[in-house]
Amino acid sequence: MLDAIVLARAVPRWCAAMHAAAPELNALDGRLGDADLGATLDKCATLMEQALPGLPDSLEGIFKRCAQASAKASGSSFGTLLTVALMTAGKHCAGRESLSTQDVAALLSEVIATLSARGGAALGDKTVLDGLDAIQRALSGAAADAPALALAGAAVRESLDAFRDKPNRIGRARMFADKTIGLDDPGMVALQRMVDTL
Repeated sequence: MLDAIVLARAVPRWCAAMHAAAPELNALDGRLGDADLGATLDKCATLMEQALPGLPDSLEGIFKRCAQASAKASGSSFGTLLTVALMTAGKHCAGRESLSTQDVAALLSEVIATLSARGGAALGDKTVLDGLDAIQRALSGAAADAPALALAGAAVRESLDAFRDKPNRIGRARMFADKTIGLDDPGMVALQRMVDTL
């Protein structure tokens, strides 16, 4: 179950993980893009840490506060998508005190649809959406007492394996076409680092 207490405790861990993963993500992004993914998430984490004092005591409030912090970090595409995802989560959680595993799956469906509409990516393009979709499918089919985080982590890893030998089809990486075959998508790796820290 996800409630405000669980989420508030997860935010500092997420921030620490993004600081630690920044060099790796910059290096991965440098093969396909601007080499700034790690720097973007590192800055998002710093601004979220600054927002921790006085963090709201509701799921909606926490997600929206984190979205506001992320929005100040960068105009990069991934930073924008992170902000949109957090804002979408906040709106979805309005009036809710907690989310079950099935509720989280429904939230992810909404996030995926919103990000696809905003960024133009589709499932199968080898982006973070494919990792989110893998998690959504794993959670939607899970029993109520299933270990949700373990399922999510396994789903992301399986998604990385499934897409590694496919080309990126959108964003700057698409310009490298076949050269992206055999490489992990940096956004999908970032998602794995996020899930692993929760």
